[in-house]
Amino acid sequence: MSSNAKRKVCVVVGSRANYSSIKSAMRAVRDHPDLTLQLVVGASALLDRYGTVVDVIERDGFEPDEKVFMLIEGETPGTMAKSTGLGLLELPTAFGRLEPDVVITVGDRFETMSTALAATYMNIPLAHTMGGEVSGNIDESIRHAVTKFAHLHFPSSRDAADRIIRMGEDPATVHVVGCPRMDLVAEVLADGENGLSQLFELDQPFLLVSQHPVTTEYGHGEEQITETLQAVKELGLPAIVLWPNADAGSEDIARGIRKFREHDDDSRLHFFKNLPTDDYIKLMAKTACLVGNSSSAIREGSFAGTPAVNIGSRQEGRERGSNVIDVGYDRHKIVGAVRRQLETGRYKSEPIYGDGHAGERIADVLSRCEFRLEKRMTY
Repeated sequence: MSSNAKRKVCVVVGSRANYSSIKSAMRAVRDHPDLTLQLVVGASALLDRYGTVVDVIERDGFEPDEKVFMLIEGETPGTMAKSTGLGLLELPTAFGRLEPDVVITVGDRFETMSTALAATYMNIPLAHTMGGEVSGNIDESIRHAVTKFAHLHFPSSRDAADRIIRMGEDPATVHVVGCPRMDLVAEVLADGENGLSQLFELDQPFLLVSQHPVTTEYGHGEEQITETLQAVKELGLPAIVLWPNADAGSEDIARGIRKFREHDDDSRLHFFKNLPTDDYIKLMAKTACLVGNSSSAIREGSFAGTPAVNIGSRQEGRERGSNVIDVGYDRHKIVGAVRRQLETGRYKSEPIYGDGHAGERIADVLSRCEFRLEKRMTY
């Protein structure tokens, strides 16, 4: 590809998880001589209540080409469906202005579905990262649906790639690159813990808590997070607690956190709307145990060797390493599992989801591949 015909690659980021899952690929695309990075930021990534992730993105040196407000307040199944629809109304306008040659959509959130539908209806080739994986929650349905829209697949593991191919996708379009989140983990771990001492007192064991709503268990988030927080209280360790993402049921979990703070002693707990990706990874590398239901416990946790207790069904069936203990929504079982992890300590690194070079592989494939808009089953 000649220097005067750079391929325009448009990345859509809608949440803090989206950003950490594609940041290294954005950087590699931006720095590639044959590619031009375009960036659309939307959904919860624009909102203060979720930590204004767009500010982090801009501090990292990425300037959004478009900002798309598409998140309807309420965090119910109905508002999540409406937000998906609003994204489908707004994203075509952004794509029409930017005229990308390919759109990248990340993972399995509702804005991923909006992005996939908008791009494919506009005959823009669609690349999808982190497809082919198994988990619980509505995420799995969205993930596999987006696979059937995508023209180019960037799975994180061989297992996920095989599943995509068994879904009828052309093997020539499936590239096992690893997960871009592992690129950040590898970089941060190599850099050490510089800067953390200014954020927290880390001279004693502490817990890291990250728990999100399970959309298929809508209405139970408050009782679920209450069990987790009561377990953390019983353990008696300092804890860093992140607020939930914007999925349906988010307000239930937020209400549970607020009630705990009102009625229980939270002096040893530190609450954050959002943490920069680098700081979060440093905390993962330092924490005595990561508690909750975030995929980071399974994905980054396996790479970093972080002891983790995964609660409930949100990550059910996801390929995982030896660092994870699974428990139900029961404070006593959570306490027991965390204590087992405290006794075990750090685990050996298991690079299930990549070796730290996914971003550059994605940029390389995007610079040289040919797209075919017509899709057919291969069986």
